[in-house]
Amino acid sequence: MRFNAPLQAKDKIPVLISAHLKPQGTPNRHRSVSLGASSSYKNFPAILETGSFQAPSEEALILKNKSLEVEPYLNGRCIYLVGMMGSGKTTVGRILSQVLSYSFCDSDSVVEEDANGTSVAEIFKLYGEGFFRDKETEALRRLSLMHQLVVSTGGGAVIRPINWKYMQKGISVWLDVPLEALAERIAAVGTSSRPLLHNESGDAYVKALKRLSSLWEERGEAYANANARVSLENIAAKLGLGDVSNLTPTAIAIEALEQIESYLKEGW
Repeated sequence: MRFNAPLQAKDKIPVLISAHLKPQGTPNRHRSVSLGASSSYKNFPAILETGSFQAPSEEALILKNKSLEVEPYLNGRCIYLVGMMGSGKTTVGRILSQVLSYSFCDSDSVVEEDANGTSVAEIFKLYGEGFFRDKETEALRRLSLMHQLVVSTGGGAVIRPINWKYMQKGISVWLDVPLEALAERIAAVGTSSRPLLHNESGDAYVKALKRLSSLWEERGEAYANANARVSLENIAAKLGLGDVSNLTPTAIAIEALEQIESYLKEGW
């Protein structure tokens, strides 16, 4: 795995991200980049990315101003995004990483890299969920040594207390999305990359909602351990929108920064 110097601001290429958080096709692969760290972590390996974006001008200005307000309180601490599968952790995480001049990392990608490029779905199939969870915990342990990093965690990362121990070294943020919206997104893009859903039979939306409801029963209370909660229903209500699918990723990122700021100011 690679670990180099961070991108400078001039190296970031803006790409328009103004689409709503609705199901998309195969996700885009972003090039790997590196993260600056103190010399003691010089040889630390990790899969790190940057998600460059350009939001609509009004949202972009709000987002940037909010990031400037939050930055002094963050003091370089990592941000860990938690939430159910399909909740937008990767999309929102990339936006946050750019506006904060952080790097981005998907913990699943670290696990896959450690497994010589084997996908999460294949790891589940070949070795079982327990093996994957062990590798996930090791990935979070290593990432917890870092600074100025936004981490998108797997949907089940919250079930192990040891994972919270590592995430508590930074700020944990729960993206709380209604199950129905999650089921719609997942049904639209398919379940082949979702090992906990792939073996279900029947209508795509119905089976996704059924399995998500079951997972929520197992994990719902654990997500509430996060330092900050970003409720898409609350954002939609504030903006006068009737459907959370009409929210832009940037609007969600703005709310995430507001909730992070609120949490950090409480302990300031």
